[in-house]
Amino acid sequence: MSSSIATAKSIAENLVVLPQMTEMGHEQIVFCNDNSTGLKSIIGIHNTTLGPALGGTRVWAYTSEVEALRDVLRLSRGMTYKSAISGINLGGGKAVIIADPKTKKGEAFWRRYGKFVNSLGGKYITAEDVGTSPGDMVHIAMETKHVAGKPAYLGGTGDPSPVTAYGVFLGIKASVKELTGSDDLSGKTVSVQGVGHVGQYLVEHLCKAGAEVTICDINENNIKLVCDKNKVNVVAPEDIYKVNSLIYAPCALGATVNDHTLEILNCAIIAGAANNQLEDEVKHGNYLLEKGIIYAPDFLINAGGVINCYTEVIGVNRDMAVGLTENIYAKTLEIFKTSKEQNITTQKAAMLLAEQRIEQVAKIKAVL
Repeated sequence: MSSSIATAKSIAENLVVLPQMTEMGHEQIVFCNDNSTGLKSIIGIHNTTLGPALGGTRVWAYTSEVEALRDVLRLSRGMTYKSAISGINLGGGKAVIIADPKTKKGEAFWRRYGKFVNSLGGKYITAEDVGTSPGDMVHIAMETKHVAGKPAYLGGTGDPSPVTAYGVFLGIKASVKELTGSDDLSGKTVSVQGVGHVGQYLVEHLCKAGAEVTICDINENNIKLVCDKNKVNVVAPEDIYKVNSLIYAPCALGATVNDHTLEILNCAIIAGAANNQLEDEVKHGNYLLEKGIIYAPDFLINAGGVINCYTEVIGVNRDMAVGLTENIYAKTLEIFKTSKEQNITTQKAAMLLAEQRIEQVAKIKAVL
């Protein structure tokens, strides 16, 4: 078999959708295409037991449709757990758009995407994510009411990044308390990988708390924005794993805790904003447990964003979002306690708690 035929066969096998949906428990995957605007999107709806599936739309220059599909499957599943463990009445969904996030996309592009979202009849509610902004939500909202993260003048709560960052900050404090007995961050070293919207707000929290922060980002403008406001160290993206820090805070894309990075990471805590930080939940979760590295499950501590969007959906202000986000501190400590008592990974402990809530609500809904 020639290499080109073998490659084509491999791609075809990886694009088989239904077996992947069955394995991960998805309800629906929607492929969207519009030739006139160049829109190519995949919407993933994982579970709607608790309510409509809410999750942001990510714009990324995926190398293939296989990569995009894998990302939307993992991200939408993560949103189910995120909403469930946060105690809010939303299911898990996510969307990806295959495109260069740096390329400007006009009104027609986002309105066409909004029509696709609207065609799902409220089963999926979209919001911001990597590569999207409140301005994009404005255009989407012209075609559907099933959108959150809108600017305040449209009745929305705006950019959810500050609330997300606050939750991650609380998760870091809880992790430090678990390790040292105190959540004081004075003098504690933190490596923040990625200083986009969430990362920038997180760095501000950390610096105000007296932490010594090292950052990296592939975008030089992001680096400048952080350095203009905070005293931080800067390293190249490929060197962030080598920094000797108490806390490694991944705040960019997922799967940065993997076979390669675990060989060079020098930290006692992993707690950040990125989704799906463990490339393999079981393998790498067990590795961290065996090595005694504290891992704050990403879908637990980065839930501030979806909490913020939830308050917008139900028509409540951001004060409620902040209040609900503050529960992340205690819940993180609870997960650590369960992990130790049952000798299971923190990832597994958090998933079990989320699954229990989904099962309990499903039983309630089944009662006539």
